[in-house]
Amino acid sequence: MQQPVDQIVNTLREKGLRVTPQRFAVYFNLLGRADHPTAEQILGDLNQDAPTSSQATVYSSLQALRDVGLVREVLLEEGICRYDANVDPHHHFRCQSCGAIEDIAWEQFQNLSLSQLRPGLKVEDYEVTVRGHCDSCV
Repeated sequence: MQQPVDQIVNTLREKGLRVTPQRFAVYFNLLGRADHPTAEQILGDLNQDAPTSSQATVYSSLQALRDVGLVREVLLEEGICRYDANVDPHHHFRCQSCGAIEDIAWEQFQNLSLSQLRPGLKVEDYEVTVRGHCDSCV
């Protein structure tokens, strides 16, 4: 999911965000990974070589990126917010042993029948989280 620098800059500008070094760094970090990191993990990555980002800056960058639809929050476990630059509809698998998270294609649950829900409920969106054990932990 690696994108050229110019494309990332253009994407940020098209969404009405100023391209600050911090927003660019946070978005670029998320685009380069599929593990659905927490804000703290992103902060650790950004400060690995030279501590220059604060926790508040990372959180505000993530919020701005989320607000314009470039990043989504993923809640797969209680009290832990993770982030994903893949904003296309998809589901998730979470390993109960090692905590690994893997995207599942939207089409995998395309035939999910929501007609069994009680009358009066209007479904606007859904996301399936599958929990189990990955092949490394089985």
